[in-house]
Amino acid sequence: MKDLTQGSIPKHLITMAMPMMIGMFVQTLYFLVDLYFVGKLGGASLAGLSLAGNAMFLIFALTQVLNVGTAAIVSHAVGRKDKADANLAFNQSMMIASIVGILVCIAGYLGAENYLNLVSNDQATVKEGLTYLYWFIPCMALQFPMVAMSAALRGTGIVKPIMIIQMASVFINIIFSPMLIAGWGTGYAMGIAGAGLSSSISVVFAVVLIWYYFKHADKYISVEFSLWQPDVSCIKKILAIGFPSGGEFFLMFAYMSTIYWLIQQFGADAQAGFGLGSRIMQSLFLPAMALAFAAPAVAGQNFGAKKYQRVKDTFTWATIMTCSLMLLITLLCLWQTPLLLQSFTEDKNVLIFSITFLQIICFNFIPSGLVFTCSGLFQAMGNTWPALISTATRLITFVIPALWLSQQSGFEIKHLWYISVTTVCLQACLSFYLLRREFAKRLPTSKTTDLDNDELTA
Repeated sequence: MKDLTQGSIPKHLITMAMPMMIGMFVQTLYFLVDLYFVGKLGGASLAGLSLAGNAMFLIFALTQVLNVGTAAIVSHAVGRKDKADANLAFNQSMMIASIVGILVCIAGYLGAENYLNLVSNDQATVKEGLTYLYWFIPCMALQFPMVAMSAALRGTGIVKPIMIIQMASVFINIIFSPMLIAGWGTGYAMGIAGAGLSSSISVVFAVVLIWYYFKHADKYISVEFSLWQPDVSCIKKILAIGFPSGGEFFLMFAYMSTIYWLIQQFGADAQAGFGLGSRIMQSLFLPAMALAFAAPAVAGQNFGAKKYQRVKDTFTWATIMTCSLMLLITLLCLWQTPLLLQSFTEDKNVLIFSITFLQIICFNFIPSGLVFTCSGLFQAMGNTWPALISTATRLITFVIPALWLSQQSGFEIKHLWYISVTTVCLQACLSFYLLRREFAKRLPTSKTTDLDNDELTA
């Protein structure tokens, strides 16, 4: 366990974010390798990968419930020095993760074809997406136990072991992707199915290693099957904190699915271009998101310890760092967009759609950084409903004008990206307003409280 209630806040943020940044950099490398080899299979394969990959937002929505709820409760318990409560929350999270993972696996195989037919009218794209999903669904199901264990450790201030395991997992994926997709070294190319299988193999590897760590390493929390008996009170706490944050990702799934549905009239190349641009954008976001993900643990422990000024200071520093990184990647997208994309596809139409997307959408990167940081602070204080309200507002303000424009004779795909930039800016303003209101309600007389708390500790 690492005490984040003492010492330099910027140092804590950087110390916690750096391992996650390294892990996310390696994850970015995997994304790029996957895109590279699937992109060589053609536009239909790239579009199928993009449509199937969008289903991960639905998995993110479910795992985020466990991720945020578990990390918040564990960090609060650590701040109170309540080891028993932290251990109970972790084991209840693991119990939930095991059950939901099984259900997701069943639902995935039963519902994959219906989902793909809904968002694409190109049968070649649907076929490729379905092939990918059938091999990728085990990866989706295993996300749940992996997230539960990672969130609990992050709540105790520990990120390095998970980072190392995730990096090893990604390297496994990077090695297997060309072997399975293109047949390197084996002579048997599975095509897009290989991309799904390599992801599933790597996640199995990661879950086994993390489980081994929890069974054998010396740590603050541990796997205890005796605590897997459902505890209604604890489960309600996890869901109450995590559900709104999971709802954010569900709304993102709805947002992405709406875009895919709206642009299907422009053909598979448009869907492939949007999918490629989105994956590159998500990869570029990862370092800034690492800082935003570090904020809940730092602020959460200080909130649990009633050191309220340190909670506010965490937001200030996290915002500065996250938005600075977002500024750098905005400039990169404005000046070097073709360089970022041209290695992943030889289809000029796909490339044009991707370049147009990134050169417009990059103007929402800085406000997105503010949104990420605000969401992290909502998680730290155990109230993620404002973040859900913010995301829901963005979805509504995007979907209504987008649906209207799509019915107009002069509708172009770039109109969607302009609407998206506008709505993210509005979302950032709303998130900041809601966070200031939450600070006023939940962080009373910060300096006085912190001083009294320090005197009691002394």
